[in-house]
Amino acid sequence: MKIVVDIYGGDNAPDAVLQGCRDALVKDKTLRLILTGKEREILSYLKQNAVDMSRVEVVDAPDVVTNDDVPTQVIRSKPDSSLITALRIMKENPEAAGFVTAGSTGAALTGAALLIGRIKGIQRPALAPVMPTVNRKHAILVDCGANMDCKPEYLHQFAVLGSSYMKAVFNIERPRVALMSVGTEDKKGNELTHAAFKLIKASSLNFVGNMEARDMLSGDYDVIVCDGFIGNVAIKSMEGAIGMTVSILKEEIKARGASKFGYLFMKPTFAALKNRLDYSALGGAAFLGCEKVVIKSHGSSKADSITASIFKAKMMAEAKIVDLVRDELAKELPQEALSL
Repeated sequence: MKIVVDIYGGDNAPDAVLQGCRDALVKDKTLRLILTGKEREILSYLKQNAVDMSRVEVVDAPDVVTNDDVPTQVIRSKPDSSLITALRIMKENPEAAGFVTAGSTGAALTGAALLIGRIKGIQRPALAPVMPTVNRKHAILVDCGANMDCKPEYLHQFAVLGSSYMKAVFNIERPRVALMSVGTEDKKGNELTHAAFKLIKASSLNFVGNMEARDMLSGDYDVIVCDGFIGNVAIKSMEGAIGMTVSILKEEIKARGASKFGYLFMKPTFAALKNRLDYSALGGAAFLGCEKVVIKSHGSSKADSITASIFKAKMMAEAKIVDLVRDELAKELPQEALSL
């Protein structure tokens, strides 16, 4: 099993991505990586940092996909880029079990869907970050931005994907699945959520009904289902609220002498709080529904987040999440749907 990493994807590439790969190799002696990008620069870094080359393969890819490139055109316009080269390896190499990139989200998701392909029965793969909750557990949000316009069938499939993930990765036997809406009552929501509610409720999933965005981190739900537009707004609102709270807290501490003194005693508590709220430490968002494991790290990812994403890709591959999704779909969808 090998994990493929796009070295030139992200705002901090290539240095942060290479450091993340190096740290992952140091921490996990069984890990094997395929790195795509500018070969000479990559090899120079690996040599300078005494990386174990017996577990690393470098594939030259001189071009780079940027956020200015049109996602639907990069396969043809930049076939020798680090991103597209990595996706081709994922498609052609049976040992390549997982892929990590911090590059252009649109290009990565479009390229993964077209080159790696989707699991039969899944009409639209979904981007799904794992978030920390107040009870020190986790919840997965499906979808957070891959599919802006959805049909009820997509949301039903998102529920299957999220439930399969929580079973495979967190060993939750019956993940609690909730549908994000504007109220917890069954009748709340728009036409999309009304129709999706009926589909998910009629399934064999452990559906607990509607939930509100304010309860995403409550720990009351394992899988949160919504369309990509709502999910993206929700998660960015959460990021903004957490960031604002931390900024105000720092400002108030600096404004008062007594607060500065108290901070010295509270410093370990604030550090623990920061770590609990940092969902990037859990690795990037999984692009669920593809034939192989795909992890999209945040564009501003630093080395520790890249390392976490690599470990997440390996863990998902080892848990055989694609096979589990196929098994769940076989129970949930009619036979003719599985051929789509």
